[in-house]
Amino acid sequence: MPCWRMKRGAWAELAVAGREFHLKVTPGARRQLLEQVGEGFRVQVTAAPEDGKANAAVAALLAQALGVAKSRLTLLRGATSREKVFRLD
Repeated sequence: MPCWRMKRGAWAELAVAGREFHLKVTPGARRQLLEQVGEGFRVQVTAAPEDGKANAAVAALLAQALGVAKSRLTLLRGATSREKVFRLD
């Protein structure tokens, strides 16, 4: 289910401490989108890929879907890549 109209915490069952989320990110998109694709997730954010804005937008979108605080998500890999891995602490 895409996340652009998703309620906060709609994917709360995935919010397990220590879980890693593998994301394929498209920055500078027309709309915000988060959807599960197989084992990973596809994310589109409207933020530009500069100064960490897109990474912050991805973290906010993922946190909203999981129903957790953004501060509980840690970017493990992919700070400058479209392939990112976040861990829920």
